[in-house]
Amino acid sequence: MALTKQQKTTLYTNLVRAVALDQLMMRLIRSGKMVGFYHEGGIALAPGVAAGSFLRRDDAMNPHYRAHGLAHMVSKGIDVRTYVAEHMGRVDGCAKGRSSFHVSYPEDHVFGWSANIGANFPPSIGYGFAARYKGTDQVVMNCSGDGSYQEGRAHEGMLMCANWKLPVIFWCENNGIAQHSLLEDLFPLSDISRLAAGYEIPSVIIDGQDVFACGEAALKAIAHARAGKGPFFVELKTLRVQEHNVGGLNNDGARPRDPKQMQQWRETHDPVKLAAARLLKEKTMNQAELDAIQVAAQREADEIESWADNSPKATPPISELLEGVYAR
Repeated sequence: MALTKQQKTTLYTNLVRAVALDQLMMRLIRSGKMVGFYHEGGIALAPGVAAGSFLRRDDAMNPHYRAHGLAHMVSKGIDVRTYVAEHMGRVDGCAKGRSSFHVSYPEDHVFGWSANIGANFPPSIGYGFAARYKGTDQVVMNCSGDGSYQEGRAHEGMLMCANWKLPVIFWCENNGIAQHSLLEDLFPLSDISRLAAGYEIPSVIIDGQDVFACGEAALKAIAHARAGKGPFFVELKTLRVQEHNVGGLNNDGARPRDPKQMQQWRETHDPVKLAAARLLKEKTMNQAELDAIQVAAQREADEIESWADNSPKATPPISELLEGVYAR
């Protein structure tokens, strides 16, 4: 599905914004302003940008944990200021500074998040069933990494979606490594999307470093699901050049990953550089326009940091914390 100039501009703009936000989060954790931890996005943000850029507000989405879903959510149009504040433990956070990184924006149809790998599949199936039951044309963007497809819930979810023709998009951001374990040691096949064939779910494999290829795949999957044709599986081959989470080890099993290869990937597979080069070559945008997007994205990140900095730290009394506990 060929992209229009406006769609390319949207994808590039959202990608640059996502990178600026990812860099902001790295500044926050390194400066001690963040409560909890962070999974850096690095050069693996293009799939998340494409996942959110063409959804409607009433389409449900489960963001992936890479960059804590910021690329997915900012591209969907969510005001992520409160999410940054949540990471900083501030009262203006989306959960009043109490959750660290768990997210809930029900008005934007992002209904909650769990750190439990594969926990996104059952609610995604529920959102898809609700859309079909109500007779709407809403779709569900179910984002996860390759590691989650070791979970039985993923296979049960694909089976149910296939049987009931539910409008769920399985958006697999495959970086080939689950924390420290290589994909080749966990799966008997290199393409996770081949699992979809067992459930007769159509699928595509995409270069996850190419934000425009990711965007084309998103449009195709959304159109398929919105037309009532059932689920669609998109596997996006992306790269993780840093440790799984900030401060952890960047290992392949017990062995450190090759730092020279990591640097080479940064230099040759940066999705922002690749997208900018293509836009210039096609004369879709000029250098001044690209520079303006970069400046605006950095300004946005700085303003979000300043806003969150000015929010009071969350120090709720025990009595207030217990108000939301229903089983003791």
